[in-house]
Amino acid sequence: MIIPSIDLMDGQAVQLVGGKAESRRDDRTYGDPIPLAKKFRLAGEIAVIDLDAALGKGSNMETIKKLLPIARCRVGGGIRSLEKAIEWLDAGAHRIILGTAAKPEILRELPRARVIAALDANDGDVVVEGWTKKTGASIVDRIHELRDYVGGFLVTFVEREGRMGGTNMDRVAEIVAAAGKHCRVTIAGGVTTAAEIAQLDRSGADAQVGMAIYTGQLDFGDAISAPFITDRPDGLFSTVVCDEAGRSLGLAYSSHESLREAVRRGVGVYQSRKRGLWVKGESSGNMQELLEITPDCDRDAIRFTVRQKGGGYCHLPQWTCFGDDRGLSRLERLLEARRHDAPAGSYTARLFNDKELLGKKLVEEARELAQAASDSDAIWEAADVLYFTMVALASRGLSLDAVEAELDRRALKVVRRAGDAKE
Repeated sequence: MIIPSIDLMDGQAVQLVGGKAESRRDDRTYGDPIPLAKKFRLAGEIAVIDLDAALGKGSNMETIKKLLPIARCRVGGGIRSLEKAIEWLDAGAHRIILGTAAKPEILRELPRARVIAALDANDGDVVVEGWTKKTGASIVDRIHELRDYVGGFLVTFVEREGRMGGTNMDRVAEIVAAAGKHCRVTIAGGVTTAAEIAQLDRSGADAQVGMAIYTGQLDFGDAISAPFITDRPDGLFSTVVCDEAGRSLGLAYSSHESLREAVRRGVGVYQSRKRGLWVKGESSGNMQELLEITPDCDRDAIRFTVRQKGGGYCHLPQWTCFGDDRGLSRLERLLEARRHDAPAGSYTARLFNDKELLGKKLVEEARELAQAASDSDAIWEAADVLYFTMVALASRGLSLDAVEAELDRRALKVVRRAGDAKE
């Protein structure tokens, strides 16, 4: 798969060519990293590298912290101590990338699955300190030394980085074999075509790409879909369409053309078997905001994660192609509608308009849940707590998705709070 890369200097996205900075100040491509993160998150994880910290010339920490809520970020550059590694993990980095600090005595103190060891190689020799100093060690030697302590490796071919001349496929098989089945390898440096991404994926490696996407030489939609395969005679990919919580809305089909258009527009675009390319909601108004495109483990099925709008996904008057939704999802949509037109005098209208009443009910129901004597009482009181919680969110125009995202961020923390009750 593709791992889109954002390299930062002075708060701006830049690209290194053979280890030297070539900064671009075009807001549509290189400058502000926030639009880049919003675009790149469609592919899943993105890499964010602090070049200033790597070179010992400053820090882009505040800029990177703005990117962490936007996308699942692999953060690297200048992480040279256990304390700094934990700080980034607690800040919400999905993974961290360690270079010179990738030592067993540090790595064994960190959650293995969330650590990637960076090995930068110039013509086969591992280099450090921003690619300026040779170590005399080979890539394979370093992999053998570290593979029991990390969840993956980022191998950068420095001599090819930013030059858009193709990557070094001859070395990939050896690197993947050395890493073993428990460490996923990511290759950076020179990847410029969808064919290379597909070849790397078949070899068991991901492709970290920056320059080729920035310049438009590599279409981002083509980069995402490069590893996808199908055995259908029509060449289409089965596509499961899901909401933000992973609940299935229906089944559709995609093609390389529809995927390219979906990524370009950031909405649900599919390939009809009868009508050709179609944009969900273009005629009905039930549009979709595209959030992420994910292949399954065999690369022969795709999940579109979308934010569904309007009356739902199905062409029938129901939210999904499998019927209406239920539970918290249904309640959330009902409350969102009631926020704008709750019947005058209704209890929901009272709660929306009386914050003091809503606050008292939240405290009351939470207390009753804590004091529930039986399982049935606990279920009843928990339902009350969830209802009033959902009203509190809806009254502010907030979604349950935002709460789930916050819980996911908290799960990333390494240092835990004591959790004692407040006085």
